[in-house]
Amino acid sequence: MSTHPYKTLPDYAFWSRSVALPALEDVDPVVAAKFKITPDDRVATGGSCFAQHIGRELAAAGFNYFVTETAHPAFEEAAAGFNYGIFTARYGNIYTARQLLQLFHRAYGLFVPLDAVWHEANGRLKDPFRPEIQPAGFASMIEFQADQRQHFVAVRRAVEEMDVFAFTLGLTETWRDRRDGAIYPLCPGVSGGTYDPARHEFVNLTVDEVTSDLRAAIAFIKERNPKVRIVITVSPVPLVATYEPRSVLESTTYSKSVLRVAAEQVCGAASDVAYFPSYEIITGNHARGAYFGDDLRSVTDEGVSHVMRLFFRHYTDTLPHPQDAARRSSADIDEAAQRHRRKMRKVAALICDEEQLDGR
Repeated sequence: MSTHPYKTLPDYAFWSRSVALPALEDVDPVVAAKFKITPDDRVATGGSCFAQHIGRELAAAGFNYFVTETAHPAFEEAAAGFNYGIFTARYGNIYTARQLLQLFHRAYGLFVPLDAVWHEANGRLKDPFRPEIQPAGFASMIEFQADQRQHFVAVRRAVEEMDVFAFTLGLTETWRDRRDGAIYPLCPGVSGGTYDPARHEFVNLTVDEVTSDLRAAIAFIKERNPKVRIVITVSPVPLVATYEPRSVLESTTYSKSVLRVAAEQVCGAASDVAYFPSYEIITGNHARGAYFGDDLRSVTDEGVSHVMRLFFRHYTDTLPHPQDAARRSSADIDEAAQRHRRKMRKVAALICDEEQLDGR
């Protein structure tokens, strides 16, 4: 009988054995983790809307979700609606690697954008680079500047003290200021500010640009925190809208393809920068669309549970809530996580900045 190199490959290399035949909840595309995360590791998060799930689930499981920017205790009930605790710092959604790199440069005083503040018609002030973190805007320039200083301190602390950084790439489409190249999370005019075609231009980033930006952002972190380990994911959530003259479905395919290739190029050879396939887990053929809600964008609790179950399986060596493992059943732990997810479901809808693009 003839032989060939495929004869000795493991099951994960074959579609039928690893994708088509296993039950939906048993599909596991993670072959090996590059490192492990302990409950004591300070895990920071950032990125698109989907990145919120990682921090939320880690916290619910008793891991050390690292939050460097917190609200006053008297403000705790309303804090989440103002983006406290949603990510490690109060930066809102960071959709592109270029936006992430720009945030680092601003926090360390290496870049000061010309478009520093938006003066709204009602007299309130908005941050052009965090337009959704203060829903009604700031009351005064003193308040605005104090909050920004506090924010940059929190960003610097995250960069220098985190043990693990989980970052989710979300988009390639973005808007920038023609004068200095400043990148906005949303097109000016959508959630504050005034759109000016003479000043604001649409950009759709290429593979080379995303790869370069992501490498630069990682290098920036490592210069200040050599021990950090990084997990890169790609958001499975489709675009809300596209500015390209084509179907949003086509633009979504382009955007996610670019992000996935960029992640592969950055993570491929690095021992301390890992790609985690949350995108594939949610969008793969095995799911048959079951992990999306009725809007075909929102990821269901079942999808999030599948992603995080595999994350814990491969990237940790401990059970969730290790201090309670001796007296709590897995069902109890699952129910606690489910309660936490239900509590945060409404909040998650509030802080997905991109949703503002479809306002009618």
